[in-house]
Amino acid sequence: MRVGVYIDGFNLYYGARGQCGRGTSGWRWLDLRKLASITVAAKSGWTGPVIDRVVYCTAPISGKDNPVGQREQDTYIRALQHANSIDELSKGNYVYRVTTAPLATEGAKFTPVLSNPAWPVMVKDGSGREDPKATFMVKVARREEKGSDVNVASHLLIDVLEKKVDAAVVISNDSDLAYPVRQARLRVPVGTVNPSKSPPAKKLAGAPADGVGGHWWYRFEIADYKAAQLPDPVGRLTKPPPW
Repeated sequence: MRVGVYIDGFNLYYGARGQCGRGTSGWRWLDLRKLASITVAAKSGWTGPVIDRVVYCTAPISGKDNPVGQREQDTYIRALQHANSIDELSKGNYVYRVTTAPLATEGAKFTPVLSNPAWPVMVKDGSGREDPKATFMVKVARREEKGSDVNVASHLLIDVLEKKVDAAVVISNDSDLAYPVRQARLRVPVGTVNPSKSPPAKKLAGAPADGVGGHWWYRFEIADYKAAQLPDPVGRLTKPPPW
């Protein structure tokens, strides 16, 4: 059984960071093929699965905005390629913009809770009366990663429709992938892996018997990341010190 693995690099990185801790080491030097192989062998129940194709979808970090991050990412991608940990690198991009939005804090299940005035900072209306229901509006610089989810969806559907794979694994918790994943399940067994500690996206849910059947769901744990690390060094490429 030829298995294609389709990875949303942005979703995987922030999911792993949220679980393992931003300032901790031992999780970022990920061997993506090994991570997929261990997971499929342990969780899929498929007969004779072979990781035939690993597609890594990510966006290059800007050296102008983050030179250290760019160097570390470049080293990591070259290590993945040198170690044959991926078969295809699919690049998106970052978009920088200023956004206006209500000021909020994070509530239950990561939902936004709007911040309203309260002493010692209060807002008054035009008549001078206190308005505790007023909304604080702020402008923030925002960096958005674009293209990874579209690239995951495109590679997944092209490979399935062209019958390049007999089964697929999607590593992402992005609900925007619901439609392509649902279409893939009509044609091949699909494993859907949530890389974060967030609840699984409801739109990516389903039943094992949907479509052709044989589907499964899993959420990575810290131990999964630490068990699937590249060797150090990979050729002449060494793991960045903080990693």
